[in-house]
Amino acid sequence: MADTVAVFSDADAAALYDVLNPWDPVRRADGGFFFPLVMDAESVLDIGCGTGAMLRLARERGHRGRLAGLDPDRAALERARRRADVEWTEGTAADARSGAGFALATMTGHAFQNLLTDHDVRTSLTAIHGTLRRGGRFVFDTRHPRARAWEGWTPANTDDVVDVVHEDGRALRYWHEVDSVTGDVVTFHGTVAEPDGTVLRVLHESLRFLDVAALGRFLGGAGFVIEAQYGDWHRGPVTGDSREIVTVARRG
Repeated sequence: MADTVAVFSDADAAALYDVLNPWDPVRRADGGFFFPLVMDAESVLDIGCGTGAMLRLARERGHRGRLAGLDPDRAALERARRRADVEWTEGTAADARSGAGFALATMTGHAFQNLLTDHDVRTSLTAIHGTLRRGGRFVFDTRHPRARAWEGWTPANTDDVVDVVHEDGRALRYWHEVDSVTGDVVTFHGTVAEPDGTVLRVLHESLRFLDVAALGRFLGGAGFVIEAQYGDWHRGPVTGDSREIVTVARRG
């Protein structure tokens, strides 16, 4: 097989992410939930900020406080750094700086699910707790495991096959396929292809699906108090039919 990474680079993948996941607080329910919280907080750390779309928009819309993004993806941060009036740092959640005194920390786009082991979760939550000021809040989203979202991640599901135009003008097709489900960890890959099916890049990822009880144990162990949990972006309750677990936790 040809070197698909050379054909479709990390920078291309970062740009594709923005096409597939446009940050829009009006048209997207998750954006409508997070964005007012960001605009109301005097200082914000966005963990797993990716290309920085949320913070860049916050600055464009007039946020005058401290905005900082943290992400391990160098290519994504290269895009984020096009806006120089936001702090951008390469690193994981566990690298969040203690004593920074942020009023709000966020993990959007289900980024929390990239924490795959108990050690990952504990060290990340400890670091996030430490980077917040007393009374600061940590707000994040995870997919509810009961909804079994991964069962729809297949090219047989036409809703999962997306045709888009890359920012460089290329027509692309993107879809997912699950490789394994081991306990609460789902491993899958996304395929970037030309419309005729010619593969340009395969992107691999694993996500952990924690339930409400497990999230509560981890948060409590890190010193957080759960203020609220919602089962959707309109602040409905978490039920057995919920597709989301949206958590608002406070540092004591």
